[in-house]
Amino acid sequence: MPDESVLTVPQELLILGAAVQSGIINALHDGAKSCTDLVSKLGADYRATEVVLEALVALGYLDKQSNRYTLTDDASNMLYNSSAPNYSGFAFMHRYNLVRSWVHLPEIILSGKPHVADRGPERTAYFMAAMRHVAQRSAPAMAEFLMSGASPGARVLDIGGGPLINARAFTQRGARVTVLDLPDVVELMNAESKIFGIEMIPGDFNEGLPPGPFELAYLGNICHIFGEDENRKLFKKVHDVLVPGGRIAIVDFIRGTGPAAAVFGVNMLVNTGNGGTWTLAQYTGWLEAAGFSDTELNKVAERQVVTAIKS
Repeated sequence: MPDESVLTVPQELLILGAAVQSGIINALHDGAKSCTDLVSKLGADYRATEVVLEALVALGYLDKQSNRYTLTDDASNMLYNSSAPNYSGFAFMHRYNLVRSWVHLPEIILSGKPHVADRGPERTAYFMAAMRHVAQRSAPAMAEFLMSGASPGARVLDIGGGPLINARAFTQRGARVTVLDLPDVVELMNAESKIFGIEMIPGDFNEGLPPGPFELAYLGNICHIFGEDENRKLFKKVHDVLVPGGRIAIVDFIRGTGPAAAVFGVNMLVNTGNGGTWTLAQYTGWLEAAGFSDTELNKVAERQVVTAIKS
C-alpha cells in the first residue's frame, strides 16, 4: 500500500557504489591512504573525494587516523573476506547498477525501449556475484526438493546457471550437471566448474540446447528475460532433451501472487526488450503446448518454483 516512509533515495548504496566504481575502495584495500594519495592515484577531484571519504567514515565503512583512511574491519570482511559471517563481496554493485538504469524509467515509459547499459566484464562480474549471493540461500533446499527420488547420477541441465551455486548443490546430491550459459560467463566460471566436476557449455539457449537426454532441466531466473514467444520455444526445446517422465523446473517471480513479481516486472521493462513476469496460467499454457503436464507451483526456501512433467 502507499507508504511515504519507503520513498527514500538509497543514498548509502549510491555512495558506496560510487566509491567502488571510482576505485576508492580497492585503493584502500591495498593500505591506508590520505585524501591527497587517493586523488593522485585515481586522478580524482580533491573536494569530491574528501566529501565521499568523510561520508564513508560516518557510515562505518572507513576509519580515519592522522588524515589517513582505512577500511574498517567490518567493511573489509563484508567485501573481501569470504569466510566472514557478514561477507557479501560486491554483490550489492548489481543493485547499484540497477538504480542507475531505473532512473531512465520516465523515458522508457514514453519510448517502450529499455535502457541500454554497458555490458562489460566488470558489470558481468557484479551480476554474477549478486546471483551467487542470492542463490546461496535457497540452492541446497531447492536441490533437495527437485532431486528427491532421483536415481544416482541423474543428469541435470542447468540453463543459464553460470554462477554455479545451484549446479554445485545438484552435484552434491549426486547429479551429473551440465550448465549452459553465454560464452563470457563460461569463460569467467570455467576454472571453478572443473573443480566441482560440472560441465559448462557456452551457447545461447534461444539457439539450441545440449542434446541430453536429461532427467531434470532447471531454469533459474531466465524466463523473465524474454517474452511469450521465446519462452514457448524454450519449453519446446527443453521437452525435446528430457527423458520421458523428465521434469522441468522454473524458478522465477510468478505474477499474481504478490507485489514483488509486479515490481520485478518493471525491472524487466527497464532492462530488457520484451521480458517480464508471468502468471501461473501463462506458464501452464506454454508448458502444456510444449508437451508437459502436471504443472505445479511450490514455494521452496522462499523461492517460487513451477514444475511440470514431460508427457
